Amino acid sequence: MLVSISGSTGLIGRELIDTYKDKGLTFRIINRDSIKLPDKEFLETKIEGADAVINLAGAPILKRWTDSYRKEIFNSRIETTRLIANAIVQAKIKPKVFISNSAIGIYDTLNVHTEESTGFSDNFLGKVCRDWEAEALAAVGNTRIVLLRTGVVLSSKGGALKAAYGPFSFGLGGIIGKGDQAFSWIHIRDLMHIYQMILENDNIRGVVNAVAPNPTTNFHFTKTFGKVLNQITVFKIPLSALKIIYGDAASILTEGQNVIPEKLLKNGFEFEFPTIEKALLNLYRI
Repeated sequence: MLVSISGSTGLIGRELIDTYKDKGLTFRIINRDSIKLPDKEFLETKIEGADAVINLAGAPILKRWTDSYRKEIFNSRIETTRLIANAIVQAKIKPKVFISNSAIGIYDTLNVHTEESTGFSDNFLGKVCRDWEAEALAAVGNTRIVLLRTGVVLSSKGGALKAAYGPFSFGLGGIIGKGDQAFSWIHIRDLMHIYQMILENDNIRGVVNAVAPNPTTNFHFTKTFGKVLNQITVFKIPLSALKIIYGDAASILTEGQNVIPEKLLKNGFEFEFPTIEKALLNLYRI
């Protein structure tokens, strides 16, 4: 299977290529130089004839949101997705599936969300996600489209968990605020299996929540991670401190969404790591 992939240098992209490059998938890379190509050349070299397209492009979000960086977060997602969707529409030999990543940040922090939820956030990230998905949906009718709303990806190789490991390993991990904010997450190995299932199952389309079936809270995550690392977690990180460091981006850490993977469960997906305890023990067993 020939898969065109954007965002191949990110955590998820690297893991996908490492996991499946010797298991029947060949990857065609869409990088920053690719999106500068004339439309016809982009179509012919990156989309035409691909069996699938996986769109992971997007600047990291946990960074202080200056006006210029807000534009980078938005444009890195919107422009690449628009280019891919337009190329799929124009392609003579179209991909069978277009998996375009999104995020659970599209949801509000008040409700429990399945794929049918319409309780969306009206903050910056919520608006970015809605516009991001709208660009992908421009290819409706030309291929099967999956909007993969991903939770916090747990991996020892990168992302939020690797960043947290340093402080936690020295007993400096702490609860953020009251710690009652929801924490919906996914072990990276389960995420890889989700991509495989979507590629192979033609019945899966539309919104898919890529999260474990047992969301937790920041408090429970913190205490569990400390226990796995045999370290105390007595500190509390004040919201004001995070606000000073990250500005409005601190909301990523101080707020959270409670999300359920209803569509995956209905389609028989079996999670290898359904609980935060199993996930963290696997990644950081001492």
